[in-house]
Amino acid sequence: MTLLARRASSRVGRRLAFTSALVLTGFTLAEPEPPRDPGPPAVVTPPTTLPAARAVPPEQVTAAAEPLPLVDGALDLRAGPVPVPISLHLPSLGIEAAVLGVGLTDGDVMDAPQGGLDDPVWGQAFWYRGSAVPGAASTALIAGHVGSRGGPGVFARLDELAPGDPIIVEDLRTGVGTRYVVAESAEYTLEEAARPEVMTRIYGAGPVAGQWPEPSADGLAHLTLVTCAGTFRGETHDHRRVVSAVEAP
Repeated sequence: MTLLARRASSRVGRRLAFTSALVLTGFTLAEPEPPRDPGPPAVVTPPTTLPAARAVPPEQVTAAAEPLPLVDGALDLRAGPVPVPISLHLPSLGIEAAVLGVGLTDGDVMDAPQGGLDDPVWGQAFWYRGSAVPGAASTALIAGHVGSRGGPGVFARLDELAPGDPIIVEDLRTGVGTRYVVAESAEYTLEEAARPEVMTRIYGAGPVAGQWPEPSADGLAHLTLVTCAGTFRGETHDHRRVVSAVEAP
């Protein structure tokens, strides 16, 4: 079974068997049950075209008390990728990336869209809509491709991130950014990545158990970045690079 995998549909153009597929052997993800008393869903319709990602001056990086929803609350977790009004900044690597909001495929795995060699998806990051909104006191997950036959992907240099490096997720609607600090960068085999404790570290306890994100034990916002690593064997790489970050004080 896989956790992060290529989509078999054509929602984001032609799919090719490139070396950047995000596949984790182990648990599939169950779609969370709706809350018992959710109240009216927050309707936040992302614009069709989002502003380009840009460098965020440090003086503009502030933490919001509660991040705004990124997608319409009625959007099905199994719906295809949608643009979300956030951008990802990795200052130490000089990377600024637009972000797509992705859900679950028909095979109960996190979506990792692909396309033709010139498709911008290779330079975009993927926020899992079943994880926390970045900035919330829980765990947000953002994945990205390591590369394709057309060249490096957005997370080709993810292994260069080191403890203490900053990560910024900016809300393009407000200009408010959440600053994280890398706590750990680790590489796992597919078998290691399938272990419950590693899956919980990646996704947080809620999504692994088929539930919505749960509050973090320390009351802080956590962020996980994931991509492929190791050697390409058959259909995917044999390792995963996992970067764990925590909200900066």
